[in-house]
This record gives sequence, C-alpha cells and structure tokens, in this order.
Amino acid sequence: MKTLKLTLIFCLLSAITFASVSQNDKDALIALYNSTDGKSWKTSWNLDQPISGWHGVTIENDKVVAIDLSFNNLDGVLPNEISRLTSLKTLNLSFNKLKGELPEELTEMSSLEELKLFSNNLSGSIPSNIGNMSNLKVLELYNNNFYGEIPSSIGNLLKLESLILSSNQLMGKLPASISNLKSLKVLSLFDNNLLGTIPSSIGELGQLEELVLSNNAFYGNLPGELAQLSNLKTLLLSNNGFKGNYAALKGELPNIVDFDLDEANMKGALATLDTEDDED
Repeated sequence: MKTLKLTLIFCLLSAITFASVSQNDKDALIALYNSTDGKSWKTSWNLDQPISGWHGVTIENDKVVAIDLSFNNLDGVLPNEISRLTSLKTLNLSFNKLKGELPEELTEMSSLEELKLFSNNLSGSIPSNIGNMSNLKVLELYNNNFYGEIPSSIGNLLKLESLILSSNQLMGKLPASISNLKSLKVLSLFDNNLLGTIPSSIGELGQLEELVLSNNAFYGNLPGELAQLSNLKTLLLSNNGFKGNYAALKGELPNIVDFDLDEANMKGALATLDTEDDED
C-alpha cells in the first residue's frame, strides 16, 4: 500500500511538472526541434521528459523565457511557430547550421530582448518590420548571408545596445534612423557592401563605444561630429573611400583604444602634420 501511494504521488508530481509549461509553449519548442533535426543535435531533448530538463531552455513562472542552443548542431530552418513563445526574452541559436530566411512572425516577438543568430547560413533580407521588436537590446546577425538594405525601421529599436550585422551581403546606405538609437554601445557593420557617406547625425549616439565600418564601400569626408563620441573606444574604418584627417580625429577622442587607418589616409594625415610643423 505504501509503495502504491508513493507511485501515485510520483505520477501526480510528474503530471504537475509536465503541466508547468503551456501546451502552446511546448508546441513551439517541438516545432523548433523538428525543423532543425533535433535528433542530431549535439545535446538533444528527450521529448518524453519535463521541459524543465531540456537543454538550453529556461523557464520562469511557467513560461519559456530563454533558449540557448548555441554550438548545438541545429540544422534546418527557424520555424514560424517560434513566435508563439510570447514571453521569450533571449533567443541564442548562434554557431549552428540554420539556413533559409527569417520568418516574418519573428518580428511579432515583442518581449524579446536578445536575438543572437550569428555564425549560421541564414539568408534573405532582414525583415522590414523588425522595428516592431521594441524591447530588443541585442541584435546580432553577423556571419550569415543576409542581403538587401538595412531596414529603416531599425531606428525604432530605442532600447538597442548592440547591433552587429557584420560579414553579410548587405548593401545600400546606412539608414538615417540609426541616429535614433541613443542607447547604442556597439555598431558593427564591417565586411558588407554598404556605401554612401556617414551622416553627421552619427554624433548623436553618445553612448557608442564601438563603431566598426571596415571593408565596405563608404566614401566622402568623415563627419566632424564623430569627435562628439566621447565614449568611443574602437573606431575601425579601413578599406573604404573615406577622406579626412584621421590623426586629428583620433586626437579628439579621449578614450580611443583601437583605431585603424587606411594607408592613403595615414599618408594624408602625416602630410598634414608635416605641413603644420613647417609652418610653426
């Protein structure tokens, strides 16, 4: 009789554990599992076990709030059903084999604060309505095959602190709406096909610590407003068509640590300095 009671208690606890996450959340997780060949993951899920024990899944108040399956051999596409995780704050699927386009439904995830999909084989354009993800603080899509322009709606992500879109095939101009991102600390766009001039409004990003624009097709004079970025520690601009006195700019940035110069700009800067010395 005692054994029977213990068995019943165990079954009851198991049922409660399984029920701790809604069927809606569970269905979304299973869709992710099925669409990315879950059986071949480095660390797979036992779908017969409670979700609380599934690798990389964090649950708070009976809601899935974080998924971290980085370096886990996910191979496939990101399913539309991922948007059903309405309480999800962190989605990290970096360093996997994801391919295909980002589902439009992804932009409905207004609770998401961190979206890390870097180092995959994702392609297509960045969704035009990505600006709907109003709570995003981190958007890191680098080292994929995204193409097209950076959507202007990205300027609606007013809480964004890190925007890293490097090593893709993005083209077009830097959207003027970037200047809206007053909380931005990292802006990295190197190794794309971006072009045009850098808007003077870049100087409005007072919190910026890293600005990385190397290996693009930017051109024109460097805006003097860059000197307003007093928190800037990293400024990488090489392999573009910029003009300007780099040496003078560097001297106006008090906290700069990493600063690269094209050979042509270096010569120009040195020539300017030599002329000034001669005048003295």
